[in-house]
Amino acid sequence: MKRIFVGVFALTSALATSALAADLPAKVYTKAPPPVVVYDWTGFYAGVNVGYSWGRSSSTDTFFDPTAGTILSATSGKFDMNGAIGGGQIGYNWEWNRVVFGLEADIQASGQKGDGPFSCAGGNPAGITLAALNGACTVGHIGDTTPFNIAGFPVTGDLVEKLDWFGTVRGRLGGTITPTVLLYATGGLAYGDVKTTDTISGTNIVGPQGVNGGTTLIPFAASFGNSSTRVGWTVGAGIEGVISGNWTAKLEYLYMDLGSVSGTFVTPIITPSGAFATLSYNSHVTDNILRVGVNYKFSGPVVARY
Repeated sequence: MKRIFVGVFALTSALATSALAADLPAKVYTKAPPPVVVYDWTGFYAGVNVGYSWGRSSSTDTFFDPTAGTILSATSGKFDMNGAIGGGQIGYNWEWNRVVFGLEADIQASGQKGDGPFSCAGGNPAGITLAALNGACTVGHIGDTTPFNIAGFPVTGDLVEKLDWFGTVRGRLGGTITPTVLLYATGGLAYGDVKTTDTISGTNIVGPQGVNGGTTLIPFAASFGNSSTRVGWTVGAGIEGVISGNWTAKLEYLYMDLGSVSGTFVTPIITPSGAFATLSYNSHVTDNILRVGVNYKFSGPVVARY
């Protein structure tokens, strides 16, 4: 009897436990949320870049007569100074609430080069007066009869300019469009070395005026070189994103204005006053820079937060 009672009690307890378990809600298993990727832009970085620049020189070449104090001729024009560039950059960023601001300095080697021709007009071969036979910069010759009337020869020249190197020191300000992609504006100081070569060629007519013959034609050529480091300004914009770990890649555009370069030299040109002509140039140099680069940040890698 006792054994029957114990068996009935055990069976009753088992049934009660099963009923209670059936009344409890079933366990729900869910996947853990994906990690939130956070990138801290704060820190020092350094990198390299390559690109291409479309430069422009707006130049004026002017011939002066130093004795008469007058301008004999002036030629103005524009020419391109295009070429490949490459260099390196260093900088530091601060990030606060998805806003990134920083400072960056770079130095670039440049293959940019261009040239613009200019001239000083010769005399009128059909002229019958000394004034008509004189060129704008050169002396003609009046003889008693043709062919001893010789018009002054034109002078031709070429202004060649090259941007050997340049650099910038800029502020950067932007915001993260995703945690690992930065869109920014930039601007600041620009500096660079502009090398200029001015060359001319022509012919002087030497001999007594008013007589048949006695003239000598003397060809000439001359050149003048000058190198000038100029300081100007630059503005631009770019986009930079994380490619792996502490490595980022960027695409950047800059407009650069280096101001004006100028120079003067005395030429072998014999002017109508008998003085040697002086040639001067003045060039305003600007640049459009497009480059890609990679940077390595020395602290604050990508962090995955769960």
